[in-house]
Amino acid sequence: MSDIQIRPAGSSDYAGIFDLIEAAFRDDPHSDQSEQDLVSRLRQSETFIPELSLLAERHGQLAGYILLTHIRIRDSADREYPTLALAPVAVHPNMQGEGIGSELIQFAHRRALELGHSSVVLIGHEHYYPRFGYQRADRYGITFPFDIPAENGFAVELIPDSLANVSGEVVYPKAFFG
Repeated sequence: MSDIQIRPAGSSDYAGIFDLIEAAFRDDPHSDQSEQDLVSRLRQSETFIPELSLLAERHGQLAGYILLTHIRIRDSADREYPTLALAPVAVHPNMQGEGIGSELIQFAHRRALELGHSSVVLIGHEHYYPRFGYQRADRYGITFPFDIPAENGFAVELIPDSLANVSGEVVYPKAFFG
């Protein structure tokens, strides 16, 4: 049994979440070290889903954080399909490698499905996300508006075949661009 408690984050948690995210990405060579600012902007945007802003605690201490927000995929005919963006998942540096990120992702997926969401997209490490069902987004015909290696763009169907007839480019809201 895990000693991790996961709950929705509240406004009294925001300062701690900011510090946690900053610390989690401080030494990540794939990060621009601005994920904490992204979360602050997303929290103020129309894409924010309070029930999918999730905090992990261990023995009363902040251990990790995950955020899923509304996003869209737009096809060549300008049709738009709703999905979620996972950005970021962060674990306190002293607790990384202990499964906290995995618990957060699995919990967030379950909660998103309960709320009626069918898929999630993200940009991330190619060796980490496939264990949670993520596949390369280009398998679905989904692209990103950034110059990223194809092996770092991912999508997962929370509901089987929910991306079967979806293709196009992920449309990020302004909050993603600082």
